[in-house]
Amino acid sequence: MAPTRAALIEHLLATRMAGRVATPRENNLEHFARMARRDEHFLFGLDPGPRWTPDTVLDLMVRKVGVDPRLNFRRGVDTIDPELTADALDRYAIRFENALRERQRVLFATGHPRTLARLYEQLAAALTEAGGTVVVAGAGLGFDEYTKYGLQRVEIDYFLGVAALTDAGGPIHTHSAQPIRLVLAELAERGEPVPDLVVADHGWCGGAGHAGIDAIGFADCNDPALFVGEEEGTVAVAVPLDDGIEPEEYDLLGEYILGR
Repeated sequence: MAPTRAALIEHLLATRMAGRVATPRENNLEHFARMARRDEHFLFGLDPGPRWTPDTVLDLMVRKVGVDPRLNFRRGVDTIDPELTADALDRYAIRFENALRERQRVLFATGHPRTLARLYEQLAAALTEAGGTVVVAGAGLGFDEYTKYGLQRVEIDYFLGVAALTDAGGPIHTHSAQPIRLVLAELAERGEPVPDLVVADHGWCGGAGHAGIDAIGFADCNDPALFVGEEEGTVAVAVPLDDGIEPEEYDLLGEYILGR
Protein backbone atom coordinates (compact mmCIF):
# COMPACT_ATOMS: atom_id res chain seq x y z
CA MET A 1 0.00 0.00 0.00
CA ALA A 2 1.37 3.38 -1.01
CA PRO A 3 2.26 5.83 1.78
CA THR A 4 -0.28 8.59 2.36
CA ARG A 5 0.66 12.24 2.09
CA ALA A 6 0.49 12.46 5.90
CA ALA A 7 2.89 9.51 6.24
CA LEU A 8 5.21 11.10 3.68
CA ILE A 9 5.34 14.39 5.55
CA GLU A 10 5.89 12.61 8.85
CA HIS A 11 8.82 10.75 7.28
CA LEU A 12 10.28 13.93 5.77
CA LEU A 13 10.28 15.59 9.17
CA ALA A 14 11.50 12.54 11.11
CA THR A 15 14.54 12.10 8.83
CA ARG A 16 15.14 15.86 8.51
CA MET A 17 14.79 15.49 4.76
CA ALA A 18 12.54 18.52 5.24
CA GLY A 19 11.68 20.78 8.15
CA ARG A 20 14.78 21.95 10.04
CA VAL A 21 17.51 20.54 7.80
CA ALA A 22 21.24 20.09 8.18
CA THR A 23 22.20 22.73 5.59
CA PRO A 24 23.09 25.99 7.38
CA ARG A 25 21.72 29.35 6.33
CA GLU A 26 25.16 30.81 5.63
CA ASN A 27 25.84 28.02 3.12
CA ASN A 28 22.49 28.65 1.42
CA LEU A 29 23.14 32.39 1.08
CA GLU A 30 26.64 31.79 -0.30
CA HIS A 31 25.28 29.42 -2.95
CA PHE A 32 22.43 31.78 -3.87
CA ALA A 33 24.97 34.54 -4.46
CA ARG A 34 27.31 32.31 -6.46
CA MET A 35 24.49 31.17 -8.75
CA ALA A 36 23.41 34.79 -9.22
CA ARG A 37 27.03 35.58 -10.22
CA ARG A 38 26.73 32.76 -12.77
CA ASP A 39 29.40 30.62 -11.14
CA GLU A 40 29.40 27.59 -13.46
CA HIS A 41 29.68 25.19 -10.52
CA PHE A 42 26.27 26.35 -9.30
CA LEU A 43 24.43 26.71 -12.64
CA PHE A 44 24.07 22.93 -13.15
CA GLY A 45 24.25 23.33 -16.93
CA LEU A 46 21.48 25.94 -17.08
CA ASP A 47 21.59 29.42 -18.58
CA PRO A 48 19.31 31.55 -16.38
CA GLY A 49 17.99 34.92 -17.49
CA PRO A 50 19.42 38.23 -16.23
CA ARG A 51 16.90 38.94 -13.46
CA TRP A 52 18.51 36.68 -10.87
CA THR A 53 20.23 38.45 -7.98
CA PRO A 54 20.93 37.05 -4.49
CA ASP A 55 17.69 38.69 -3.31
CA THR A 56 15.51 37.39 -6.15
CA VAL A 57 16.99 33.91 -5.72
CA LEU A 58 16.17 34.07 -2.01
CA ASP A 59 12.60 35.15 -2.81
CA LEU A 60 12.24 32.19 -5.17
CA MET A 61 13.67 29.74 -2.63
CA VAL A 62 11.23 31.00 0.01
CA ARG A 63 8.36 30.33 -2.38
CA LYS A 64 9.49 27.03 -3.90
CA VAL A 65 11.50 25.48 -1.07
CA GLY A 66 10.39 27.12 2.14
CA VAL A 67 13.68 28.54 3.36
CA ASP A 68 13.40 31.18 6.08
CA PRO A 69 12.13 34.45 4.52
CA ARG A 70 13.89 36.83 6.94
CA LEU A 71 16.46 39.01 5.18
CA ASN A 72 18.37 39.50 8.43
CA PHE A 73 18.63 35.76 9.10
CA ARG A 74 22.24 35.14 8.13
CA ARG A 75 23.39 32.22 10.27
CA GLY A 76 21.80 29.14 11.80
CA VAL A 77 19.52 26.25 10.81
CA ASP A 78 17.50 26.77 7.63
CA THR A 79 14.31 25.03 6.56
CA ILE A 80 12.55 23.14 3.77
CA ASP A 81 8.76 23.16 3.89
CA PRO A 82 7.57 19.51 3.79
CA GLU A 83 4.27 20.59 2.21
CA LEU A 84 6.22 22.06 -0.73
CA THR A 85 8.22 18.84 -0.97
CA ALA A 86 4.99 16.81 -1.08
CA ASP A 87 3.46 19.12 -3.69
CA ALA A 88 6.54 18.79 -5.89
CA LEU A 89 6.62 15.00 -5.42
CA ASP A 90 3.03 14.86 -6.66
CA ARG A 91 4.06 16.71 -9.84
CA TYR A 92 7.10 14.44 -10.15
CA ALA A 93 4.91 11.35 -9.77
CA ILE A 94 2.49 12.54 -12.46
CA ARG A 95 5.34 12.98 -14.97
CA PHE A 96 6.91 9.65 -14.06
CA GLU A 97 3.56 7.85 -14.25
CA ASN A 98 3.24 9.18 -17.80
CA ALA A 99 6.63 7.62 -18.59
CA LEU A 100 5.43 4.28 -17.21
CA ARG A 101 2.10 4.39 -19.03
CA GLU A 102 3.64 5.32 -22.37
CA ARG A 103 6.65 3.00 -21.91
CA GLN A 104 9.02 5.86 -22.55
CA ARG A 105 12.78 5.97 -22.90
CA VAL A 106 14.20 7.35 -19.65
CA LEU A 107 17.73 8.19 -18.55
CA PHE A 108 18.41 7.89 -14.82
CA ALA A 109 21.49 9.67 -13.48
CA THR A 110 22.83 11.22 -10.32
CA GLY A 111 25.48 13.60 -9.07
CA HIS A 112 24.74 12.22 -5.58
CA PRO A 113 25.49 8.50 -6.07
CA ARG A 114 26.03 7.71 -2.40
CA THR A 115 22.58 8.93 -1.36
CA LEU A 116 20.19 9.10 -4.32
CA ALA A 117 21.24 6.26 -6.65
CA ARG A 118 19.21 3.70 -4.68
CA LEU A 119 16.00 5.70 -5.23
CA TYR A 120 16.64 5.99 -8.97
CA GLU A 121 17.35 2.26 -9.13
CA GLN A 122 13.90 1.68 -7.64
CA LEU A 123 12.29 3.88 -10.31
CA ALA A 124 14.36 2.34 -13.12
CA ALA A 125 13.22 -1.15 -12.09
CA ALA A 126 9.59 0.02 -12.18
CA LEU A 127 10.08 1.46 -15.67
CA THR A 128 11.60 -1.80 -16.92
CA GLU A 129 8.72 -3.78 -15.41
CA ALA A 130 6.25 -1.49 -17.18
CA GLY A 131 7.92 -2.14 -20.53
CA GLY A 132 9.78 1.14 -20.84
CA THR A 133 13.43 1.56 -21.78
CA VAL A 134 16.23 2.55 -19.44
CA VAL A 135 18.59 4.56 -21.62
CA VAL A 136 22.27 3.65 -21.36
CA ALA A 137 24.78 5.70 -23.33
CA GLY A 138 28.16 7.28 -22.80
CA ALA A 139 29.56 4.52 -20.57
CA GLY A 140 33.33 4.87 -20.41
CA LEU A 141 33.37 8.39 -21.79
CA GLY A 142 35.18 10.88 -19.60
CA PHE A 143 37.02 14.12 -19.11
CA ASP A 144 39.48 15.76 -16.74
CA GLU A 145 37.82 17.14 -13.61
CA TYR A 146 38.97 18.69 -10.36
CA THR A 147 38.01 16.38 -7.50
CA LYS A 148 39.05 16.26 -3.84
CA TYR A 149 42.22 14.52 -5.08
CA GLY A 150 43.00 17.26 -7.59
CA LEU A 151 42.73 17.16 -11.37
CA GLN A 152 42.09 13.62 -12.58
CA ARG A 153 40.29 11.60 -15.21
CA VAL A 154 36.63 10.86 -14.48
CA GLU A 155 34.28 8.64 -16.50
CA ILE A 156 30.60 7.78 -16.82
CA ASP A 157 29.52 4.41 -15.49
CA TYR A 158 26.16 2.74 -14.85
CA PHE A 159 24.95 0.96 -11.73
CA LEU A 160 21.65 -0.95 -12.09
CA GLY A 161 20.67 1.41 -14.88
CA VAL A 162 21.68 4.62 -13.12
CA ALA A 163 24.49 6.75 -14.55
CA ALA A 164 27.08 8.38 -12.31
CA LEU A 165 30.48 9.94 -12.69
CA THR A 166 33.34 7.80 -11.36
CA ASP A 167 37.00 8.12 -10.58
CA ALA A 168 39.51 5.44 -9.64
CA GLY A 169 37.77 5.01 -6.29
CA GLY A 170 34.22 4.62 -7.62
CA PRO A 171 31.18 6.90 -8.01
CA ILE A 172 31.70 10.55 -7.08
CA HIS A 173 29.64 13.62 -6.28
CA THR A 174 29.46 16.17 -9.10
CA HIS A 175 27.62 19.34 -10.13
CA SER A 176 28.91 19.13 -13.70
CA ALA A 177 26.65 19.05 -16.75
CA GLN A 178 29.46 17.63 -18.90
CA PRO A 179 28.37 14.00 -18.34
CA ILE A 180 24.86 14.54 -19.77
CA ARG A 181 26.38 16.39 -22.72
CA LEU A 182 28.59 13.37 -23.43
CA VAL A 183 25.59 11.02 -23.18
CA LEU A 184 23.53 13.13 -25.60
CA ALA A 185 26.46 13.40 -28.01
CA GLU A 186 26.85 9.63 -28.10
CA LEU A 187 23.13 9.10 -28.66
CA ALA A 188 23.29 11.52 -31.60
CA GLU A 189 26.36 9.73 -32.98
CA ARG A 190 24.49 6.41 -32.78
CA GLY A 191 21.48 7.94 -34.53
CA GLU A 192 19.26 7.40 -31.51
CA PRO A 193 16.73 9.93 -30.19
CA VAL A 194 17.23 11.79 -26.95
CA PRO A 195 15.45 10.34 -23.91
CA ASP A 196 11.78 11.17 -23.44
CA LEU A 197 12.59 11.96 -19.83
CA VAL A 198 15.65 12.43 -17.62
CA VAL A 199 15.27 11.51 -13.95
CA ALA A 200 18.27 13.03 -12.21
CA ASP A 201 19.73 15.84 -10.11
CA HIS A 202 22.51 18.43 -10.23
CA GLY A 203 24.08 19.00 -13.66
CA TRP A 204 22.59 15.81 -15.10
CA CYS A 205 19.12 17.32 -14.62
CA GLY A 206 19.95 20.93 -15.45
CA GLY A 207 21.98 19.99 -18.53
CA ALA A 208 19.13 17.84 -19.81
CA GLY A 209 16.63 20.64 -19.28
CA HIS A 210 18.92 23.09 -21.05
CA ALA A 211 19.05 20.66 -24.00
CA GLY A 212 15.24 20.80 -24.25
CA ILE A 213 14.53 17.41 -22.65
CA ASP A 214 11.89 16.85 -19.99
CA ALA A 215 13.88 16.67 -16.76
CA ILE A 216 12.67 16.07 -13.21
CA GLY A 217 15.02 16.30 -10.28
CA PHE A 218 15.69 16.60 -6.57
CA ALA A 219 17.58 19.54 -5.12
CA ASP A 220 18.68 20.70 -1.69
CA CYS A 221 17.99 24.15 -0.27
CA ASN A 222 21.56 25.23 -1.10
CA ASP A 223 21.17 24.28 -4.78
CA PRO A 224 18.92 26.96 -6.30
CA ALA A 225 19.65 26.30 -9.99
CA LEU A 226 17.00 23.62 -10.61
CA PHE A 227 14.34 25.76 -8.92
CA VAL A 228 15.35 28.68 -11.13
CA GLY A 229 15.12 26.30 -14.10
CA GLU A 230 11.63 25.21 -13.04
CA GLU A 231 10.58 28.84 -12.64
CA GLU A 232 11.83 29.62 -16.16
CA GLY A 233 10.24 26.50 -17.64
CA THR A 234 13.52 24.73 -18.45
CA VAL A 235 13.27 22.07 -15.75
CA ALA A 236 9.94 20.22 -15.59
CA VAL A 237 9.92 19.53 -11.83
CA ALA A 238 12.32 20.38 -9.01
CA VAL A 239 11.67 18.68 -5.67
CA PRO A 240 13.10 20.33 -2.54
CA LEU A 241 14.68 17.99 0.00
CA ASP A 242 17.92 17.31 1.83
CA ASP A 243 19.87 15.20 -0.66
CA GLY A 244 22.44 13.94 1.84
CA ILE A 245 20.35 11.57 3.98
CA GLU A 246 21.12 7.85 4.28
CA PRO A 247 20.05 6.13 1.01
CA GLU A 248 17.46 3.77 2.52
CA GLU A 249 15.52 6.75 3.89
CA TYR A 250 14.53 7.65 0.32
CA ASP A 251 12.79 4.29 -0.19
CA LEU A 252 9.52 5.69 1.10
CA LEU A 253 9.70 8.47 -1.48
CA GLY A 254 9.99 5.88 -4.23
CA GLU A 255 6.98 4.06 -2.83
CA TYR A 256 5.07 7.33 -2.72
CA ILE A 257 5.99 8.25 -6.32
CA LEU A 258 5.07 4.80 -7.68
CA GLY A 259 1.91 4.62 -5.57
CA ARG A 260 0.55 7.88 -6.89
